Amino acid sequence: MKICAIGLRGIPSIMGGIEKHCEQIYPRIAALDDSVQLHVTGRSPYLPTRRSNYRGVEIVALWAVRNKYLETILHTFLAILYARFVARADLVHIHAIGPGLLAPLARVLGLKVLITHHGADYQRQKWNSFARFLLRLGERLAISTAHRTIIVGASLCEQLKRQYPRHAHKLVYIPNGASIERRPPESFHSHPVLQQFGLQPGGYVLAVGRLVPEKGFQDLVQAFSATPLPGTLVITGGSDHPDEFSRNLLRQQNERIIFTGFQSGDALSALYANAALFVLPSYHEGLPIAALEALSFSRPVLLSDIAPNRDLRLSAACYFPTGDWRALAQKIQAQDYSAYQADTLDILGRFDWDDIARQTLQQMRLALGNTG
Repeated sequence: MKICAIGLRGIPSIMGGIEKHCEQIYPRIAALDDSVQLHVTGRSPYLPTRRSNYRGVEIVALWAVRNKYLETILHTFLAILYARFVARADLVHIHAIGPGLLAPLARVLGLKVLITHHGADYQRQKWNSFARFLLRLGERLAISTAHRTIIVGASLCEQLKRQYPRHAHKLVYIPNGASIERRPPESFHSHPVLQQFGLQPGGYVLAVGRLVPEKGFQDLVQAFSATPLPGTLVITGGSDHPDEFSRNLLRQQNERIIFTGFQSGDALSALYANAALFVLPSYHEGLPIAALEALSFSRPVLLSDIAPNRDLRLSAACYFPTGDWRALAQKIQAQDYSAYQADTLDILGRFDWDDIARQTLQQMRLALGNTG
């Protein structure tokens, strides 16, 4: 069984929720079934070499133009042609509804198609009206064309089943996962990343994500600036396509607000492990991997009350009204963050990458056996 993954920039250690999702599940799938040959078709600007192997997964860098509007669709087109005529794949696993626009092409070329729907991307603030129309069309074409569709959000899955009743039998909820960090948090207390940015264990509030409007970091900066806390706000992440928004956000840096840029591996783990509080003030998510990772480190969390964040089923104290920076500021000023804690074992049990990989492999097999 040869499978080509399409729609992501590449793996490993590349910024993005889809990239993190693929980095976690594909090596696990390769380990579960040695008859599965997995090819990730990544984008050349983000990958250091033309070909590489990551834990049993072949990674191929295909040409891509670095452009906010054209990058994904052009690369998806090339990746589908690569899957059919070069890799001779049996199945393409397309990630996200933007690349889903070309699911019909994959079908016409005789490929089996599995889609993972990572969120309603047409809700992202960065897109203009035409791009949002295309993303909605991509969602429709993906769901109607794919042999099977995985949806990472429980509430979104139920919504789409109601919206597309003819295809509801092909839609399945499989969430993102929480990384299991087996080392105790204390082992990260002296990590160089803390020294690099002048941070003390337990002395900062952390946010992780891209510097884009829908992550809501502008609200977090405003909320933190309004608090009398002596600590630091640390925002970890970058921007694939720097624009006026990301440049304006970076201009807010001062002695209390630090932007670390993109971090991965032990450096990112150390930032999670030593944070006093994790905050995700987003306006749009699929299912927030960054929040799940913070929870896997037993960090207290504050999340905006959008449906994908509520899908984590945390206590009411862990949520605040989306876009309400004053309410967020009030919660950040709490003397005790213990009310924002969650049951780590419960989170790891409900969002287990090993189980997610097994379920995804099952959907691959179902898609291959589908004659429709």
